Amino acid sequence: VRVHQKGNVHYQRYQRGVPEKPVEIIDSSEKTGTVVRFKPDAEIFEALDFSFDILSTRLRELAFLNKGIRIMITDTRMPTEKKHDFLFKGGVAEFVQYLNRTKTAIHNPPIYFEAERDEVIMEIALEYNDGYNENMFSFVNNINTREGGTHLVGFKSALTRTLNDFAKKSKFSKKMDENLTGDDVREGLTAVVSVKVPNPQFEGQTKGKLGNSEVKGIVESQVNESLNSFFEQNPKVVEAIVEKSLMASKARQAARRAREMTRRKSFLESTGLPGKLADCSERDPSKTEIYIVEGDSAGGSAKQGRNREFQAILALWGKMLNVEKARLDKVLSNDKLQPIISALGASAGVEFNPEKLRYHKIIIMADADVDGSHIRTLLLTFMYRYMTAAIEQGYVYIAMPPLYKMWAGKDIRYAFTDAERDATMAEMRQIHQNINIQRYKGLGEMNPDQLWETTMNPETRSLMRIQMQDAVEAEEIFSCLMGEHVAPRRQFIEENALMVENLDV
Repeated sequence: VRVHQKGNVHYQRYQRGVPEKPVEIIDSSEKTGTVVRFKPDAEIFEALDFSFDILSTRLRELAFLNKGIRIMITDTRMPTEKKHDFLFKGGVAEFVQYLNRTKTAIHNPPIYFEAERDEVIMEIALEYNDGYNENMFSFVNNINTREGGTHLVGFKSALTRTLNDFAKKSKFSKKMDENLTGDDVREGLTAVVSVKVPNPQFEGQTKGKLGNSEVKGIVESQVNESLNSFFEQNPKVVEAIVEKSLMASKARQAARRAREMTRRKSFLESTGLPGKLADCSERDPSKTEIYIVEGDSAGGSAKQGRNREFQAILALWGKMLNVEKARLDKVLSNDKLQPIISALGASAGVEFNPEKLRYHKIIIMADADVDGSHIRTLLLTFMYRYMTAAIEQGYVYIAMPPLYKMWAGKDIRYAFTDAERDATMAEMRQIHQNINIQRYKGLGEMNPDQLWETTMNPETRSLMRIQMQDAVEAEEIFSCLMGEHVAPRRQFIEENALMVENLDV
């Protein structure tokens, strides 16, 4: 550790947290600041490899949350040096614009305010876009509170009450059948709520939730005051937000009617739906799994090859809805998604309850080609938007069917990548002269026994668990790749094209 202070450089070296010798002055300096160099201990840390992308994402986040502070990251491990330089003078307002850059804002710039009350420092920014998803990120002392907390509750309460008050005074008041709900006023909202709290108390399983009860009232009072002041001075902005919220209210009421219709006519009793559920006999969710299979042929093979005791099969076909471009009422009434919602048994959207899931392994099984990748992406988008907790709690998986089958007589082997194929072929050539090879174009080409052995047997299969390490980055990627705007998608492809390992053209 080197500390530049009072004209000198103070130095001290530590080994496992213990100083090797007292602090010493090693040089003179006119700078101020601290330089820390460290090397991870292999006996303490399991993984010693640092991810440049993960670190960059976190440092970018810190630069947004601390406006005016410059943060640089350089990776010198590769022949070509990688470097990012982050400096955001706009703070969380610029953060919101960054998050919304793949969307169309209905007002610009973002609503922004900062204040201090009772030793709580608040910096808040919000901006509405023409989409249907709510994207809110909250922080306490630069820590991402993924589970929210009292600061977020205070913000939401003030926003809902303030917009209801303005709606009742607006030209749209006659269109209000009922009060706007929190979900109504947060449709299409991107917001960042950052607070600095002297003695934060964190709760929740991962300590990602602020528990200080006094913070709710402080934030709520400040947000109410600041929003009222802003809306009084910007009537056109509040009119646009209220109009969007009223449209969301109408859609919510339509979605409620769709849910009631679905409940009256349950999926398991209906006959005209495109996907049919072949359920398992086990009823303990922790022991069961459901394969969501694309295609009638593959669905038939999966039903024959599965273990009926704990494996359920839901076959789907036809064009899947891109939920990134659809409201909740359209999602709930969609004939491709209804079977999934009903089969999983935990509803969707704000009503989604992971405790009601009928299966604790939700496995998406699609062909290993472009069409299969598209189906997987659409299903993952749906689950990210409307069943987020299922991903967060580790219930969502991707099946990994093999790409190749190689055989010589009774010696049959499978490969999941081109590299694995080459290695397996080289190994088999040492034993056999004539080797047959088949590239699977789809799951339907496998018979039930092959599908079981390669893709469904817990003893031999490979599954990829879907994880969400960073909510901000996940939001950015889904909005970019599945949203309306082409330019950000093209930029993403250009920047990541050389990283593609499996290309099917």
